[in-house]
Amino acid sequence: MNNKAGSFFWNLRQFSTLVPTSRTMRLYRLGLCKPKIVHSNWNILNNFHNRMRSTDIIRYLFQDAFIFKSDVGFQTKVISTVTALRIERLLYARRLCFDSKQSLVPVDKSDDGLKKVNLNHEVSNEDVLTKETKPNRISSRKLSQECNSLSDVLDAFSKAPTFPSSNYFTAMWTIAKRLSDDQKRFEKRLMFSHPAFNQLCEHMMREAKFMQYKYLLFSLYAIVKLGIPQNTILVQTLLRVTQERINECDEICLSVLSTVLEAMEPCKNVHALRTGFRILVDQQVWKIEDVFTLQVVMKCIGKDAPIALKRKLEMKALRELDRFSVVNSQHMFEVLAAMNHRSLILLDECSKVVLDNIHGCPLRIMINILQSCKDLQYHNLDLFKGLADYVAATFDVWKLRKVLFILILFENLGFRPVDLMDLFMKRIVEDPESLNLKNILSILHTYSSLNHVYKCQNKKQFLEVMASALTGYLHSVSSENLLDAVYSFCLMNYFPLAPLNQLLQKDVISELLTSDDKNAYKLHILDTCLKLDDTVYLKDIALLLPQPPRELPPSHPNAKVAEVLSSLLGGEGHFSKAVHLPHNYHIDFEIRMDTNRNQVLPLSDVDTTSATDIQRVAVLCVSRSAYCLGSSHPRGFLAMKMRHLNAMGFHVILVNNWEMDKLEMEDAVTFLKTKIYSVEALPVAAVNVQST
Repeated sequence: MNNKAGSFFWNLRQFSTLVPTSRTMRLYRLGLCKPKIVHSNWNILNNFHNRMRSTDIIRYLFQDAFIFKSDVGFQTKVISTVTALRIERLLYARRLCFDSKQSLVPVDKSDDGLKKVNLNHEVSNEDVLTKETKPNRISSRKLSQECNSLSDVLDAFSKAPTFPSSNYFTAMWTIAKRLSDDQKRFEKRLMFSHPAFNQLCEHMMREAKFMQYKYLLFSLYAIVKLGIPQNTILVQTLLRVTQERINECDEICLSVLSTVLEAMEPCKNVHALRTGFRILVDQQVWKIEDVFTLQVVMKCIGKDAPIALKRKLEMKALRELDRFSVVNSQHMFEVLAAMNHRSLILLDECSKVVLDNIHGCPLRIMINILQSCKDLQYHNLDLFKGLADYVAATFDVWKLRKVLFILILFENLGFRPVDLMDLFMKRIVEDPESLNLKNILSILHTYSSLNHVYKCQNKKQFLEVMASALTGYLHSVSSENLLDAVYSFCLMNYFPLAPLNQLLQKDVISELLTSDDKNAYKLHILDTCLKLDDTVYLKDIALLLPQPPRELPPSHPNAKVAEVLSSLLGGEGHFSKAVHLPHNYHIDFEIRMDTNRNQVLPLSDVDTTSATDIQRVAVLCVSRSAYCLGSSHPRGFLAMKMRHLNAMGFHVILVNNWEMDKLEMEDAVTFLKTKIYSVEALPVAAVNVQST
């Protein structure tokens, strides 16, 4: 027997257990296929005694299957050439569609709708089985272009479902992005109630193991964005399959998978998938070629990722730094913030690119950069000044609320853009009608926190406009918002009567004291301002306030400053440490001097000296956060404290902790000497140092 005949009988043995004797097997058109095929008159197999049920045949179709073609009929004894055509397992499985009971889904059971292929009949066309059974695929782009609603996509699926099902979900998400919020909510309700929706979900779950990995990721992302609950079997099944097939991930799939993980809520399967994703990134990081893909992966890696993986990604980004576009450099701030990884080299280099291409930078990009700098505690004065100067130079083209948003971000960073804030004050004075309550509260907080109205020419006019604008909302403002606004006015040493009168009502005070402890603190600040500042309000007003917790000094006052004072003044008997004052204030060190500040008085002699002959000196050790960034301009609370200490008769001296730590002991003594003594009491050399 020749080889071809042997091959023929070997293949017949493979089907010996598949087909019953003297019976026609009809394969109806499947849910994902167009043709209708019937194989009949298999009488040549009547000598095979093994039989199988139809469900076994279906199960076998998922294994390696064979389809035969013959040039002559089987009724003759002469066997001609038989060709065995092998269909890959995954390819064949993709063309199958099952119902919920794992059975074939017949579309048309009439004999007229069947296309029969008889093995006793000559088949001259080689493509009868391949061409006729090929699904009529439709792309998601074509679906989204032809359909106007989510229901239209489901209708198209119910008429002629094609593989892969991900195209339908992707098309629905593409259409949903074009809709308004109200339309989107309405369309989603129709989608969930559509009779074909559950069928599409079942198709999606069954195809998940066989479709291309990128289509699986696209469909998972679209399903989540369409609002299908994450705790459903569909989503969890896709998550598990995505996790099982993660080794199929290439560079494009890495980018898509990163986006998918960003859209998912935390759960066990998401956590497992994220863990596998990190392992995969750690293995493939050096193979990533596209800079955008690298940044998407870095952003998705998470704040809790191992530091070794973060550093590896940082090194990869540094290697690709020469290939960074302007957009890549702008996006890098947000990427590092998402990783919670403060890479100064990357941030500095990207800052230079941003400044060199600042013109035309969108507002969204500037907001992301400033917010990321705050999250990373990255303070680049050149970058902040460049952004502020650009907004100031193009001030006329910006809307009020956009500039205000930039100012709020600068306040969060502690940076005071003087020119921009002056321009904004001028705009407010010229157009106060454009303010709403939210804007008023934000403006008051920003300007009071940065202490910008300290020496501004338009200070009085600006504060009057803001007070008038707030007065217009007194009928609708909440008690807490009113307290915040008045507190901001107090920091700026301004006390509008109408807001104060409404705030100091007994029922309002009672409501504030029962809601939040921060309210009690702000009310005490208000009480202190009314008593110490030069206001037209009654200074003897009685606010029934509980005692606030004492403003505790540092447990260990600056040891170096104490040592320098002891060396300069001749021992610790000439100054006091951690002095508590009325109104819940404290100072780090207190020195008693004569009124001309020429001589320090020992503490033992103070009681015998008239109070009018004594000048009390308050030494405050200040941290960087008490000043506006990159300047010696005090922020709101420090400015108010200095103002109140002056009202209590103190001469205030500010000592910067970070500067004292850098000085040698001799230089530190000279520095404090120029601060404490008056110019007349100092030698010429010390006066020159103080002037410098």
